Amino acid sequence: MEFGSREAVIKAMKEYNIRRSVDYRVYKSEPLTFYAKCTQYGSGCDWLIRVSMISRKRCWVIRRYNGSHTCTRSTISQDHSKLDSNTIAEAIKPLVEADPSLKVKSVIAEVQSKFNYTVSYRKAWLAKQKVVEKIFGGWEASYEALPIWFEAMCHKEPSAVVHFETMPTYQGDDLVSDIRVLHRVFWSYYPCIRAFRHCKPVVQVDGTHLYGKYKGCLLVAVSQDGNNNIAQLLLLLSRERLLMRGTSFSVTYDNMHIESNFLRKFKAPYLQKLVVNIGYSRTVREYEVRYQRLRERGEAYTNWLNRIPREQYTLAIDGGYRWGHMMTNLVECINSVLKGARNLLEVREMPSGLEYAVDLRRHQCDCGEFQVDRIPCRHVFACCANQRLDWQLFRPLGNPSTWPAYNGPRFVPTPFLRRVGKGRPKMTRFLNEMDTRMLRPPRRCRQCGAEGHSRNRCRRSSGAPADPNAQ
Repeated sequence: MEFGSREAVIKAMKEYNIRRSVDYRVYKSEPLTFYAKCTQYGSGCDWLIRVSMISRKRCWVIRRYNGSHTCTRSTISQDHSKLDSNTIAEAIKPLVEADPSLKVKSVIAEVQSKFNYTVSYRKAWLAKQKVVEKIFGGWEASYEALPIWFEAMCHKEPSAVVHFETMPTYQGDDLVSDIRVLHRVFWSYYPCIRAFRHCKPVVQVDGTHLYGKYKGCLLVAVSQDGNNNIAQLLLLLSRERLLMRGTSFSVTYDNMHIESNFLRKFKAPYLQKLVVNIGYSRTVREYEVRYQRLRERGEAYTNWLNRIPREQYTLAIDGGYRWGHMMTNLVECINSVLKGARNLLEVREMPSGLEYAVDLRRHQCDCGEFQVDRIPCRHVFACCANQRLDWQLFRPLGNPSTWPAYNGPRFVPTPFLRRVGKGRPKMTRFLNEMDTRMLRPPRRCRQCGAEGHSRNRCRRSSGAPADPNAQ
Protein backbone atom coordinates (compact mmCIF):
# COMPACT_ATOMS: atom_id res chain seq x y z
CA MET A 1 0.00 0.00 0.00
CA GLU A 2 1.33 3.42 -0.96
CA PHE A 3 0.68 6.85 0.58
CA GLY A 4 1.33 10.29 -0.81
CA SER A 5 2.78 11.84 2.33
CA ARG A 6 3.80 11.14 5.89
CA GLU A 7 0.69 12.91 7.15
CA ALA A 8 -1.50 10.56 5.11
CA VAL A 9 0.19 7.58 6.78
CA ILE A 10 -0.44 8.90 10.28
CA LYS A 11 -4.03 9.83 9.43
CA ALA A 12 -4.78 6.32 8.10
CA MET A 13 -3.22 4.70 11.19
CA LYS A 14 -5.23 6.89 13.53
CA GLU A 15 -8.51 6.20 11.76
CA TYR A 16 -7.83 2.45 11.75
CA ASN A 17 -6.99 2.28 15.47
CA ILE A 18 -9.89 4.54 16.46
CA ARG A 19 -12.32 2.41 14.47
CA ARG A 20 -11.00 -0.78 16.06
CA SER A 21 -10.91 0.78 19.58
CA VAL A 22 -7.23 -0.09 19.99
CA ASP A 23 -4.13 2.01 20.49
CA TYR A 24 -0.50 2.10 19.39
CA ARG A 25 2.78 3.61 20.53
CA VAL A 26 5.29 5.31 18.22
CA TYR A 27 8.81 3.92 18.50
CA LYS A 28 10.46 5.73 15.63
CA SER A 29 9.33 8.88 13.87
CA GLU A 30 11.81 10.35 11.41
CA PRO A 31 11.46 12.32 8.16
CA LEU A 32 11.87 9.11 6.10
CA THR A 33 10.65 6.39 8.50
CA PHE A 34 7.68 5.78 10.76
CA TYR A 35 7.57 2.77 13.11
CA ALA A 36 4.79 1.96 15.61
CA LYS A 37 3.65 -0.98 17.74
CA CYS A 38 0.53 -1.89 19.65
CA THR A 39 0.46 -0.70 23.26
CA GLN A 40 0.03 -4.37 24.27
CA TYR A 41 2.84 -5.62 22.03
CA GLY A 42 4.41 -8.70 23.62
CA SER A 43 1.38 -9.26 25.85
CA GLY A 44 -0.86 -11.07 23.45
CA CYS A 45 -0.77 -8.73 20.45
CA ASP A 46 1.96 -8.64 17.78
CA TRP A 47 0.62 -5.72 15.73
CA LEU A 48 3.32 -3.45 14.34
CA ILE A 49 3.85 -1.37 11.23
CA ARG A 50 6.87 0.18 9.54
CA VAL A 51 6.43 2.71 6.75
CA SER A 52 9.29 4.25 4.79
CA MET A 53 9.75 6.86 2.10
CA ILE A 54 10.81 5.47 -1.30
CA SER A 55 12.73 8.20 -3.09
CA ARG A 56 12.47 6.77 -6.61
CA LYS A 57 8.69 6.41 -6.29
CA ARG A 58 8.26 9.61 -4.28
CA CYS A 59 5.74 7.95 -2.01
CA TRP A 60 5.50 6.18 1.34
CA VAL A 61 5.29 2.37 1.31
CA ILE A 62 4.49 -0.13 4.07
CA ARG A 63 7.64 -2.21 4.51
CA ARG A 64 6.47 -4.39 7.40
CA TYR A 65 3.01 -5.21 8.74
CA ASN A 66 2.03 -8.04 11.09
CA GLY A 67 -1.68 -8.07 10.36
CA SER A 68 -4.66 -6.97 12.42
CA HIS A 69 -4.78 -6.37 16.15
CA THR A 70 -5.48 -9.43 18.30
CA CYS A 71 -5.92 -7.45 21.52
CA THR A 72 -8.98 -5.90 23.07
CA ARG A 73 -9.37 -3.06 25.52
CA SER A 74 -9.87 -4.07 29.12
CA THR A 75 -11.96 -0.99 29.88
CA ILE A 76 -14.53 0.87 27.83
CA SER A 77 -13.69 4.55 27.44
CA GLN A 78 -15.70 7.41 25.98
CA ASP A 79 -12.56 8.93 24.46
CA HIS A 80 -9.51 7.77 22.53
CA SER A 81 -5.93 8.99 22.93
CA LYS A 82 -5.43 9.22 19.16
CA LEU A 83 -8.66 11.15 18.67
CA ASP A 84 -6.93 14.48 19.24
CA SER A 85 -8.00 17.95 18.22
CA ASN A 86 -6.12 17.76 14.90
CA THR A 87 -7.98 14.61 13.87
CA ILE A 88 -11.30 16.17 14.87
CA ALA A 89 -10.39 19.35 12.97
CA GLU A 90 -9.96 17.41 9.74
CA ALA A 91 -13.30 15.70 10.26
CA ILE A 92 -15.33 18.85 10.93
CA LYS A 93 -13.66 21.13 8.37
CA PRO A 94 -16.54 20.91 5.84
CA LEU A 95 -19.05 21.79 8.56
CA VAL A 96 -17.13 24.86 9.69
CA GLU A 97 -16.67 26.01 6.10
CA ALA A 98 -20.43 25.90 5.64
CA ASP A 99 -21.23 27.49 9.02
CA PRO A 100 -18.39 29.25 10.93
CA SER A 101 -20.76 29.81 13.88
CA LEU A 102 -21.11 26.06 14.41
CA LYS A 103 -21.71 25.28 18.08
CA VAL A 104 -19.35 23.08 20.04
CA LYS A 105 -22.12 20.67 20.98
CA SER A 106 -22.70 20.11 17.25
CA VAL A 107 -19.00 19.29 16.89
CA ILE A 108 -19.30 16.73 19.70
CA ALA A 109 -22.34 15.19 18.00
CA GLU A 110 -20.49 14.98 14.67
CA VAL A 111 -17.54 13.23 16.31
CA GLN A 112 -19.95 10.83 17.99
CA SER A 113 -21.55 9.91 14.69
CA LYS A 114 -18.25 9.50 12.82
CA PHE A 115 -15.99 7.86 15.40
CA ASN A 116 -18.47 6.57 18.01
CA TYR A 117 -16.63 8.47 20.77
CA THR A 118 -17.81 11.33 22.98
CA VAL A 119 -14.97 13.83 23.30
CA SER A 120 -14.68 16.53 25.93
CA TYR A 121 -15.93 20.07 25.39
CA ARG A 122 -12.40 21.45 25.53
CA LYS A 123 -11.09 19.10 22.85
CA ALA A 124 -14.00 19.90 20.54
CA TRP A 125 -13.52 23.63 21.13
CA LEU A 126 -9.81 23.44 20.34
CA ALA A 127 -10.56 21.51 17.15
CA LYS A 128 -12.99 24.17 15.98
CA GLN A 129 -10.48 26.94 16.70
CA LYS A 130 -7.87 25.17 14.61
CA VAL A 131 -10.28 24.78 11.70
CA VAL A 132 -11.30 28.45 11.87
CA GLU A 133 -7.66 29.51 11.84
CA LYS A 134 -6.89 27.18 8.93
CA ILE A 135 -9.81 28.45 6.85
CA PHE A 136 -9.88 32.15 7.70
CA GLY A 137 -6.31 32.69 8.87
CA GLY A 138 -4.89 33.58 12.26
CA TRP A 139 -5.42 36.72 14.26
CA GLU A 140 -2.18 38.34 13.12
CA ALA A 141 -3.01 37.67 9.45
CA SER A 142 -6.48 39.16 9.96
CA TYR A 143 -5.03 42.35 11.40
CA GLU A 144 -2.70 42.62 8.40
CA ALA A 145 -5.55 42.06 5.95
CA LEU A 146 -7.81 44.66 7.59
CA PRO A 147 -6.39 47.80 5.87
CA ILE A 148 -6.19 45.95 2.53
CA TRP A 149 -9.86 45.02 2.74
CA PHE A 150 -10.94 48.54 3.69
CA GLU A 151 -8.89 50.08 0.90
CA ALA A 152 -10.54 47.76 -1.61
CA MET A 153 -13.96 48.66 -0.16
CA CYS A 154 -13.27 52.39 -0.51
CA HIS A 155 -12.04 51.80 -4.05
CA LYS A 156 -15.35 50.16 -4.98
CA GLU A 157 -17.43 52.47 -2.78
CA PRO A 158 -15.79 55.92 -2.72
CA SER A 159 -18.64 57.27 -0.58
CA ALA A 160 -17.81 54.92 2.30
CA VAL A 161 -15.93 56.39 5.26
CA VAL A 162 -13.10 54.58 7.08
CA HIS A 163 -11.00 56.09 9.85
CA PHE A 164 -8.05 54.34 11.47
CA GLU A 165 -6.39 55.25 14.74
CA THR A 166 -3.00 53.62 15.19
CA MET A 167 0.01 53.85 17.49
CA PRO A 168 3.70 53.74 16.59
CA THR A 169 5.81 50.62 16.95
CA TYR A 170 9.30 50.64 18.45
CA GLN A 171 12.10 48.12 18.26
CA GLY A 172 14.13 49.05 21.28
CA ASP A 173 14.47 52.83 20.95
CA ASP A 174 14.13 52.89 17.16
CA LEU A 175 10.83 53.71 15.49
CA VAL A 176 9.57 51.09 13.00
CA SER A 177 7.99 53.08 10.19
CA ASP A 178 6.29 50.29 8.23
CA ILE A 179 4.44 48.71 11.20
CA ARG A 180 1.62 50.32 13.18
CA VAL A 181 -0.33 49.03 16.19
CA LEU A 182 -4.08 49.16 15.50
CA HIS A 183 -5.91 51.09 18.22
CA ARG A 184 -9.39 51.36 16.70
CA VAL A 185 -11.12 51.69 13.35
CA PHE A 186 -14.43 53.36 12.46
CA TRP A 187 -16.30 52.66 9.25
CA SER A 188 -19.68 53.48 7.75
CA TYR A 189 -21.37 53.04 4.38
CA TYR A 190 -22.99 55.64 2.19
CA PRO A 191 -26.60 54.43 2.72
CA CYS A 192 -26.05 54.68 6.48
CA ILE A 193 -24.57 58.17 6.16
CA ARG A 194 -27.39 59.34 3.92
CA ALA A 195 -30.03 57.89 6.26
CA PHE A 196 -28.73 59.79 9.28
CA ARG A 197 -30.19 63.09 8.06
CA HIS A 198 -33.68 61.57 8.35
CA CYS A 199 -33.18 60.11 11.84
CA LYS A 200 -34.08 61.39 15.26
CA PRO A 201 -31.19 63.03 17.15
CA VAL A 202 -30.89 59.87 19.25
CA VAL A 203 -27.96 57.48 18.84
CA GLN A 204 -27.86 54.16 20.68
CA VAL A 205 -24.49 52.45 21.08
CA ASP A 206 -23.88 48.87 22.14
CA GLY A 207 -21.08 46.40 21.66
CA THR A 208 -19.94 42.85 22.14
CA HIS A 209 -16.60 41.65 23.43
CA LEU A 210 -14.31 39.67 21.16
CA TYR A 211 -13.45 36.27 22.59
CA GLY A 212 -10.30 35.08 20.93
CA LYS A 213 -6.55 35.43 21.01
CA TYR A 214 -6.76 39.20 21.55
CA LYS A 215 -9.22 41.24 23.55
CA GLY A 216 -11.35 43.90 21.94
CA CYS A 217 -14.85 45.21 21.33
CA LEU A 218 -17.07 45.44 18.27
CA LEU A 219 -19.47 48.35 18.71
CA VAL A 220 -22.41 49.45 16.59
CA ALA A 221 -24.34 52.74 16.59
CA VAL A 222 -27.96 52.87 15.41
CA SER A 223 -30.77 55.41 15.27
CA GLN A 224 -34.43 55.61 14.26
CA ASP A 225 -36.12 57.66 11.57
CA GLY A 226 -39.51 59.34 11.62
CA ASN A 227 -41.25 56.15 10.45
CA ASN A 228 -39.76 54.20 13.38
CA ASN A 229 -37.42 52.29 11.07
CA ILE A 230 -34.03 51.29 12.48
CA ALA A 231 -30.98 52.73 10.72
CA GLN A 232 -27.47 51.44 11.35
CA LEU A 233 -25.02 54.34 11.37
CA LEU A 234 -21.50 53.04 11.89
CA LEU A 235 -19.37 50.18 13.18
CA LEU A 236 -16.33 50.36 15.40
CA LEU A 237 -13.61 47.83 16.15
CA SER A 238 -11.77 48.97 19.25
CA ARG A 239 -9.56 47.61 22.00
CA GLU A 240 -11.99 48.94 24.61
CA ARG A 241 -15.46 50.37 25.07
CA LEU A 242 -15.54 54.08 24.37
CA LEU A 243 -17.03 56.97 26.30
CA MET A 244 -18.32 60.00 24.41
CA ARG A 245 -15.95 62.71 25.55
CA GLY A 246 -15.58 66.12 23.98
CA THR A 247 -18.80 65.80 21.98
CA SER A 248 -22.13 67.59 21.98
CA PHE A 249 -24.02 64.39 22.82
CA SER A 250 -26.17 64.13 25.93
CA VAL A 251 -25.43 60.73 27.46
CA THR A 252 -28.39 58.87 28.99
CA TYR A 253 -28.70 55.44 30.56
CA ASP A 254 -30.81 52.46 29.65
CA ASN A 255 -33.63 52.16 32.20
CA MET A 256 -33.56 48.36 31.95
CA HIS A 257 -29.91 48.24 33.06
CA ILE A 258 -30.62 50.58 35.98
CA GLU A 259 -33.42 48.28 37.04
CA SER A 260 -31.16 45.23 36.76
CA ASN A 261 -28.33 46.86 38.72
CA PHE A 262 -30.76 47.91 41.44
CA LEU A 263 -32.08 44.37 41.76
CA ARG A 264 -28.59 42.91 41.95
CA LYS A 265 -27.59 45.44 44.62
CA PHE A 266 -30.55 45.19 46.99
CA LYS A 267 -32.30 41.92 46.09
CA ALA A 268 -35.67 43.70 46.41
CA PRO A 269 -37.89 42.60 43.52
CA TYR A 270 -40.92 44.25 45.12
CA LEU A 271 -39.27 47.67 44.48
CA GLN A 272 -38.21 46.88 40.95
CA LYS A 273 -41.35 48.25 39.31
CA LEU A 274 -41.17 51.44 41.40
CA VAL A 275 -37.64 52.18 40.19
CA VAL A 276 -38.77 51.69 36.60
CA ASN A 277 -41.74 54.01 37.08
CA ILE A 278 -39.48 56.72 38.49
CA GLY A 279 -37.57 56.74 35.21
CA TYR A 280 -40.78 56.76 33.16
CA SER A 281 -42.24 59.76 35.03
CA ARG A 282 -43.36 62.33 32.46
CA THR A 283 -43.86 65.24 34.91
CA VAL A 284 -41.77 66.53 37.77
CA ARG A 285 -44.71 66.08 40.16
CA GLU A 286 -45.00 62.43 39.13
CA TYR A 287 -41.26 61.96 39.68
CA GLU A 288 -41.32 63.54 43.16
CA VAL A 289 -44.26 61.39 44.32
CA ARG A 290 -42.62 58.15 43.21
CA TYR A 291 -39.21 59.20 44.50
CA GLN A 292 -40.68 59.96 47.92
CA ARG A 293 -42.44 56.60 47.93
CA LEU A 294 -39.10 54.87 47.34
CA ARG A 295 -37.47 56.98 50.04
CA GLU A 296 -40.06 55.87 52.57
CA ARG A 297 -39.01 52.27 51.94
CA GLY A 298 -35.43 53.07 52.87
CA GLU A 299 -32.79 55.80 52.57
CA ALA A 300 -30.32 53.34 51.06
CA TYR A 301 -32.47 52.95 47.95
CA THR A 302 -32.64 56.66 47.16
CA ASN A 303 -28.98 57.18 48.06
CA TRP A 304 -28.03 54.58 45.46
CA LEU A 305 -30.32 56.20 42.89
CA ASN A 306 -28.89 59.66 43.64
CA ARG A 307 -25.52 58.55 42.30
CA ILE A 308 -27.04 58.72 38.81
CA PRO A 309 -27.86 62.24 37.56
CA ARG A 310 -31.62 62.62 37.28
CA GLU A 311 -31.49 64.02 33.74
CA GLN A 312 -29.79 60.82 32.55
CA TYR A 313 -32.56 58.40 33.48
CA THR A 314 -35.82 60.39 34.00
CA LEU A 315 -38.10 61.43 31.16
CA ALA A 316 -39.45 64.46 33.00
CA ILE A 317 -36.00 66.03 33.55
CA ASP A 318 -33.99 64.86 30.53
CA GLY A 319 -34.79 67.96 28.45
CA GLY A 320 -36.39 65.92 25.70
CA TYR A 321 -33.10 64.44 24.51
CA ARG A 322 -34.39 60.90 24.75
CA TRP A 323 -37.31 61.38 22.37
CA GLY A 324 -39.20 58.88 24.50
CA HIS A 325 -36.58 56.08 24.22
CA MET A 326 -36.01 54.57 27.64
CA MET A 327 -34.21 51.39 26.59
CA THR A 328 -31.60 50.42 23.99
CA ASN A 329 -33.80 47.87 22.25
CA LEU A 330 -32.92 49.28 18.83
CA VAL A 331 -29.21 48.59 19.12
CA GLU A 332 -29.76 45.32 20.97
CA CYS A 333 -31.59 43.84 17.99
CA ILE A 334 -28.84 44.97 15.60
CA ASN A 335 -26.22 43.54 17.94
CA SER A 336 -27.96 40.16 17.87
CA VAL A 337 -28.00 40.22 14.06
CA LEU A 338 -24.24 40.80 13.96
CA LYS A 339 -23.64 37.53 15.80
CA GLY A 340 -24.79 35.47 12.85
CA ALA A 341 -24.79 35.92 9.10
CA ARG A 342 -28.20 36.94 7.82
CA ASN A 343 -27.42 37.21 4.09
CA LEU A 344 -29.87 34.52 3.00
CA LEU A 345 -33.24 36.18 2.56
CA GLU A 346 -36.42 34.51 1.42
CA VAL A 347 -38.81 36.30 -0.92
CA ARG A 348 -42.33 35.12 -1.68
CA GLU A 349 -44.21 35.77 -4.89
CA MET A 350 -47.79 35.96 -3.77
CA PRO A 351 -49.54 35.43 -7.17
CA SER A 352 -47.75 32.18 -8.05
CA GLY A 353 -47.09 30.96 -4.55
CA LEU A 354 -43.40 30.21 -5.36
CA GLU A 355 -40.53 30.95 -3.00
CA TYR A 356 -37.06 32.07 -4.09
CA ALA A 357 -33.95 32.24 -1.92
CA VAL A 358 -31.63 35.17 -2.61
CA ASP A 359 -28.04 35.28 -1.36
CA LEU A 360 -26.76 38.84 -1.73
CA ARG A 361 -23.26 37.93 -0.62
CA ARG A 362 -22.77 35.23 -3.27
CA HIS A 363 -24.88 36.94 -5.95
CA GLN A 364 -27.21 33.99 -6.28
CA CYS A 365 -30.95 33.58 -6.73
CA ASP A 366 -32.99 30.43 -7.20
CA CYS A 367 -34.43 31.83 -10.42
CA GLY A 368 -30.96 31.80 -11.99
CA GLU A 369 -31.16 35.24 -13.62
CA PHE A 370 -28.84 36.87 -11.08
CA GLN A 371 -26.03 34.39 -11.82
CA VAL A 372 -26.44 34.27 -15.61
CA ASP A 373 -27.18 37.91 -16.50
CA ARG A 374 -25.03 39.39 -13.71
CA ILE A 375 -27.88 41.90 -13.27
CA PRO A 376 -30.12 42.03 -10.18
CA CYS A 377 -33.41 40.29 -10.86
CA ARG A 378 -36.83 41.25 -9.46
CA HIS A 379 -36.27 39.00 -6.46
CA VAL A 380 -33.08 40.93 -5.58
CA PHE A 381 -35.06 44.17 -5.83
CA ALA A 382 -37.64 42.71 -3.46
CA CYS A 383 -34.91 41.73 -0.99
CA CYS A 384 -33.34 45.18 -1.13
CA ALA A 385 -36.75 46.80 -0.63
CA ASN A 386 -37.49 44.49 2.30
CA GLN A 387 -34.15 45.25 3.98
CA ARG A 388 -34.15 48.92 2.88
CA LEU A 389 -31.00 48.54 0.80
CA ASP A 390 -30.15 50.66 -2.24
CA TRP A 391 -29.71 48.25 -5.15
CA GLN A 392 -27.83 50.90 -7.18
CA LEU A 393 -25.07 50.88 -4.56
CA PHE A 394 -24.73 47.09 -4.67
CA ARG A 395 -21.12 46.80 -5.85
CA PRO A 396 -19.26 43.70 -4.71
CA LEU A 397 -15.54 43.83 -3.97
CA GLY A 398 -14.81 41.14 -6.53
CA ASN A 399 -11.75 38.93 -6.69
CA PRO A 400 -8.89 40.02 -4.37
CA SER A 401 -6.51 39.77 -7.33
CA THR A 402 -8.30 42.78 -8.88
CA TRP A 403 -7.94 44.96 -5.78
CA PRO A 404 -5.56 47.93 -5.92
CA ALA A 405 -2.10 47.42 -4.50
CA TYR A 406 -1.77 48.38 -0.84
CA ASN A 407 1.31 50.44 -0.03
CA GLY A 408 0.51 51.46 3.56
CA PRO A 409 1.96 50.20 6.83
CA ARG A 410 1.38 46.72 8.17
CA PHE A 411 -1.07 46.56 11.09
CA VAL A 412 -0.41 44.42 14.14
CA PRO A 413 -2.58 43.86 17.25
CA THR A 414 -1.77 45.43 20.59
CA PRO A 415 0.62 43.04 22.35
CA PHE A 416 -0.67 43.60 25.89
CA LEU A 417 -4.23 42.76 24.78
CA ARG A 418 -3.26 39.17 24.07
CA ARG A 419 -4.96 36.69 26.35
CA VAL A 420 -2.52 34.92 28.63
CA GLY A 421 -4.66 31.95 29.65
CA LYS A 422 -4.84 28.89 27.44
CA GLY A 423 -7.96 27.17 26.20
CA ARG A 424 -11.50 28.42 25.98
CA PRO A 425 -11.98 31.97 27.39
CA LYS A 426 -13.85 32.16 30.67
CA MET A 427 -17.02 34.21 30.73
CA THR A 428 -16.68 37.33 32.90
CA ARG A 429 -20.20 38.66 32.40
CA PHE A 430 -22.34 39.12 35.50
CA LEU A 431 -25.53 37.23 34.81
CA ASN A 432 -28.86 38.74 35.80
CA GLU A 433 -32.51 38.38 34.96
CA MET A 434 -31.94 39.91 31.50
CA ASP A 435 -29.85 36.94 30.40
CA THR A 436 -31.69 34.13 28.69
CA ARG A 437 -29.54 31.61 30.53
CA MET A 438 -31.45 32.39 33.71
CA LEU A 439 -34.68 31.47 31.94
CA ARG A 440 -33.52 27.96 31.06
CA PRO A 441 -35.05 24.98 32.87
CA PRO A 442 -33.00 23.33 35.63
CA ARG A 443 -30.30 20.87 34.61
CA ARG A 444 -31.56 17.33 34.17
CA CYS A 445 -29.47 14.17 34.17
CA ARG A 446 -29.68 12.24 30.91
CA GLN A 447 -28.98 8.95 32.67
CA CYS A 448 -31.38 8.84 35.61
CA GLY A 449 -33.72 11.71 34.67
CA ALA A 450 -33.37 13.57 37.99
CA GLU A 451 -32.85 17.33 38.21
CA GLY A 452 -29.96 19.15 39.82
CA HIS A 453 -26.97 17.26 38.42
CA SER A 454 -25.44 16.15 35.12
CA ARG A 455 -24.62 12.74 33.73
CA ASN A 456 -20.98 13.02 34.84
CA ARG A 457 -22.02 13.47 38.50
CA CYS A 458 -24.78 10.91 38.49
CA ARG A 459 -24.65 8.34 41.29
CA ARG A 460 -26.06 5.64 39.05
CA SER A 461 -22.92 5.74 36.87
CA SER A 462 -20.78 4.91 39.92
CA GLY A 463 -22.99 1.97 40.91
CA ALA A 464 -24.94 3.65 43.72
CA PRO A 465 -28.75 3.81 43.50
CA ALA A 466 -30.03 7.05 42.07
CA ASP A 467 -31.84 9.43 44.37
CA PRO A 468 -34.58 11.26 42.48
CA ASN A 469 -34.51 14.09 45.05
CA ALA A 470 -30.74 14.58 44.82
CA GLN A 471 -29.67 18.06 43.93
